[in-house]
Amino acid sequence: MGKVTVVINTLNEERTLPRALASVKHFADEVIVCDMESSDGTREIAEKAHAMVYIHKNPGYVEPTRNFAISKAGGEWILILDPDEELPKGLATKLKEIIKNPNADYFRIPRKNIVFGKWMRYTRFWPDFNIRFFKKGFVTWNEVIHSVPMTQGKGADLPDKEEFALVHHHYDSIEEYLERMNRYTSVQAEALIKKKHKFLWKDLIEAPASEFLSRYFAGEGYKDGLHGLATSLLQAFSEVILYLKVWQAEKFLEQSISPEEIESEYRRERKDFDFWITEVAIRSKDFLTSLPLRVARRILRKNAE
Repeated sequence: MGKVTVVINTLNEERTLPRALASVKHFADEVIVCDMESSDGTREIAEKAHAMVYIHKNPGYVEPTRNFAISKAGGEWILILDPDEELPKGLATKLKEIIKNPNADYFRIPRKNIVFGKWMRYTRFWPDFNIRFFKKGFVTWNEVIHSVPMTQGKGADLPDKEEFALVHHHYDSIEEYLERMNRYTSVQAEALIKKKHKFLWKDLIEAPASEFLSRYFAGEGYKDGLHGLATSLLQAFSEVILYLKVWQAEKFLEQSISPEEIESEYRRERKDFDFWITEVAIRSKDFLTSLPLRVARRILRKNAE
C-alpha cells in the first residue's frame, strides 16, 4: 500500500493543531507541518508530535505555501489538512480503501463545517467539496486566495455523507470571524485592484445583497436557523468591507449619489428579495397550495417587463 503524507500549513495554531495531529496519528506515514512564521507554540507542538517541520515566510494566506509544503512530502499519496480540521475514523478508513484500489488520481472530499458550534447543513456550507486527497504530482495550487487547485489525471468525488467528511471547526467566535475577515478582505481587495476594478458606490449595495440572497435564500440558509441568518449577514458584511477597502485604495475618492439613485437601487434589490421570499414560500408548500403564489409571481414578472 502506498505511503501517505499529511500536509498541514500553520500560522499561530497552538489551540487547534493538537486536535488535527491527533486525528491523523494512526493514518499518516509521515506528517509535514509547514509553518508560516508562527509567534506562539505551534512549531513546538508539531515537533513534539514527531511531525517534520518546515518554515515558510508568511504571505498572508495559505495558497502560496501549499506547493512548497507538498514538495517536501515523501508519500505517494497526499492528504491536505488545515489545522482547524480533523480526520474522522470513517473517512480515514475510506481513504485507506482508496489507496488499495484507486479509481482516480485525486479526490474531492466533503467538509462538515462547524460555525459557532453548529454543523451548517445549508447556507452554502454543505457539502463544500474540496480537493484534498491525491497522488503526488497530480494537484498543484496557484497563488490566488480561496482558489481551486489545478489538476491533471482523473478526479472523483467521495459520497457526500457525514461519515466521509472532514470535520472543519470553521469559526468558534465572532472575534475569530472578524479577524479572518479583515485579513481575507485585504488580500481580496488587492486582487480586485490588480484586475483594474474601479470602485462604484453601488458595490456597497449590490455585492452584499447578492451574497446574502445566495446564502440565506438560494443556499437555504433559513434551514440553519439563527446560525444561517447570522452567517449570511456576516458574509454580506464581509462584502461591504471588501469594497470599502478598494475605495480606500483609491484614496476615498468622492462620488456623487442622488436620492433618486439610492431609491432606484433599493427598488431593484427589493425585487430580488421579494422573488426569493416568494420562492421560499413556494418550496414550503405542495404544488396545489403554492399555485396562487406561482400565478402572482408570473403576474408581477409580466408587469415588470
